[in-house]
Amino acid sequence: MIRNRSIVRRAVAVVAAGTAALVLAACGGDGSGAAGHGGHDATGAPSATAPSATASASQGRHNAADVAFAQGMIPHHRQAVEMADLAPDRARSAEVKKLAEDIKKAQAPEIRTLSGWLTSWGEEVPAEGAPDHSAHEAHGTHGTHGMDGMMTEKEMSDLGNASGEAFDTAFLEMMIRHHEGAVEMAKAEQADGAHGPAMTMAGRIITSQSAEIEQMRQLLGRG
Repeated sequence: MIRNRSIVRRAVAVVAAGTAALVLAACGGDGSGAAGHGGHDATGAPSATAPSATASASQGRHNAADVAFAQGMIPHHRQAVEMADLAPDRARSAEVKKLAEDIKKAQAPEIRTLSGWLTSWGEEVPAEGAPDHSAHEAHGTHGTHGMDGMMTEKEMSDLGNASGEAFDTAFLEMMIRHHEGAVEMAKAEQADGAHGPAMTMAGRIITSQSAEIEQMRQLLGRG
């Protein structure tokens, strides 16, 4: 009788130990202790690390269209700023001088922003002076694909040699084409891009430069 009771006690102890091991395994999960399945911690509350990781991934999301937009818009903006820099000494019209100033104020900061995105994505930032304006000579006044509206080397030289009313007319005609190209590039980004801030910038470019195109047409008497 005593022997039977001893056997029963040993069996109960074995079962209890096995049950405890199963409970510990279930609580421990993968050994992390803090978080269980589905991004929840031991109390059943959502894990603090899961949402932040998701938000970070969303903020960093971009695609080839975003890269093309940034790499194309940087030299495009640089040329617009280069054209605007000529206006204070060569333009006759106060309206043209003010327009050139506004263009420079808007586009110079965007160049820095676009360059920052490319750097954070591990992509190449176009070097100053690249691509060469002469690279667009064979493609007419609209440049190559992705560089719509870029001026040729000769056009830039002619603009730099003009002054007074001749400069005003040439500047407005060239900047209209330049803006039209930027608007098309921005529309492509909105259609195909994935990076939220880049798509937002594209929207601003479409709105502001479309308005400036109308302003320049009016200054030319074509409004």
